[in-house]
Amino acid sequence: MTASPSASATADRPGVLLMNLGSPDSPTVPDVRRYLREFLMDGRVIDAPWPIRCLIVEGFILPFRPKQSAHAYQSVWTDDGSPLVVSGRRLRDLLAPRLGCPVELCMRYQNPTPTAALTELRRQGVNRVVLLPLFPHYAMSSYESAVEKVRADLRAFPELKLDVVPPFYRDPGYLAALAESARPTLAQPFDHLLISYHGLPERHLRKSDPTKQHCLKCADCCETPSPAHATCYRHQCFETAREFTRLTGITADRWSVSFQSRLGRDPWLEPNTETELVRLAKSGVKRLVVMSPAFVADCLETIEELGLRARELFLGAGGTEFRLVPCLNEHPAWVNAVEALANESLRRQPV
Repeated sequence: MTASPSASATADRPGVLLMNLGSPDSPTVPDVRRYLREFLMDGRVIDAPWPIRCLIVEGFILPFRPKQSAHAYQSVWTDDGSPLVVSGRRLRDLLAPRLGCPVELCMRYQNPTPTAALTELRRQGVNRVVLLPLFPHYAMSSYESAVEKVRADLRAFPELKLDVVPPFYRDPGYLAALAESARPTLAQPFDHLLISYHGLPERHLRKSDPTKQHCLKCADCCETPSPAHATCYRHQCFETAREFTRLTGITADRWSVSFQSRLGRDPWLEPNTETELVRLAKSGVKRLVVMSPAFVADCLETIEELGLRARELFLGAGGTEFRLVPCLNEHPAWVNAVEALANESLRRQPV
């Protein structure tokens, strides 16, 4: 029996939009400069008034940083392009037949853009978009910025409804995927596991605290229950670390957390990864394993910053063995986890 036109017009036709941070279109200086300008001019990344942000970015960062960053990107670039984008495309292609609906990929900065992905979903008949930001933890400079960018771009598509998958830092599938992906590395003898997350300025935590009375107000704020934890990056990072080490049976004396990739002179989350690498080496740790659960796909911060520079720093400080756990990328357990996260929203009845 054929559905009536009115029933067909109101049918729920969902699609999934995967979203990650982004990458330059190429590792050339002009493309890296274009990427850095869009990224750093985001008011949720450098959260200063526009004139000050513009002065910082155009006057102090862009004249120098693109050349240095382009060299770093060249060291990780593949024949297929940026590792982050390539991995995202592979994940998209693996998910589409399993979910049975259109799946597209976009980046918060540069290409593919949310508008391009939304246009393609609309072309395929989608009228409800399930947005899955590939950020396990809430941060105003990543998860929040991505969601708000899609909301802004959706104004050009008034016929599209939006469902947003929340941060999944304690999702059993995500944690199981982390454990499975790390298992081969952890099966080899090691002295210590350093769980390195991307850093944030401390003021970002305070701004994201809805109570304005909890985050960073005391030494054990992340362990003290609070509504602030729903948007507290630091708390969520510690929760992932605790759950991961519980799953893998690593005792508390053999792991620690640090924060990498700081920018500027304002106070950032501590301890700093570079400082910890030296401290661990000098304290007698010889065989170190490093992982970064905030990144679900390998990128500049994992391949170059951790895989190359952090390795050199640790070995130069007295360590003898440095092993980096790859990101989840397209690990089968991660594909299963993303499928489950998407399906939870896909099966929900639209309002």
